[in-house]
Amino acid sequence: MTTPAHPGRMLFVNIPVADLDRSKAFFAKLGFSFNPLFSDETGACMLVGEHAFVMLLNHERFAEFSKLPMADPTTHALALYCFSVSSRDEVDTVTDAALAAGATDHDDTEDHGFMYSRSFFDLDGHGWQVMWMDPAAAQQGPGEFAASTQDADAPA
Repeated sequence: MTTPAHPGRMLFVNIPVADLDRSKAFFAKLGFSFNPLFSDETGACMLVGEHAFVMLLNHERFAEFSKLPMADPTTHALALYCFSVSSRDEVDTVTDAALAAGATDHDDTEDHGFMYSRSFFDLDGHGWQVMWMDPAAAQQGPGEFAASTQDADAPA
């Protein structure tokens, strides 16, 4: 894996939600937690990774951050949000939990052997992808990993 250009840098992604409490309950059902120090009645800081966070903001709060009109995520895609999990089974567990909590299917399951993913639209229509990647593929890159597995399968 490459060295980050800015070690320790944090990522905050702000997304608008129609009903903050409903969105928090939805993402809690997927196993996410929230940092109360950066949450209030207008927004919630969802912990995604060690240095990655999604700020769920009600429409009024989101409008304070963006001077552009807010797009309707049910009719316009501005971004797709993807997060990794630790196994193929966890991809299914998290996605099934999302669907059970009211999400809708986004796309077909993708299975590339070294990478497996499923997608859904959350309660506000934002597109999410849950993915697992073989740790060796993450270290080597997909092309190198594929070549190494083909070499391993070749007769000696």
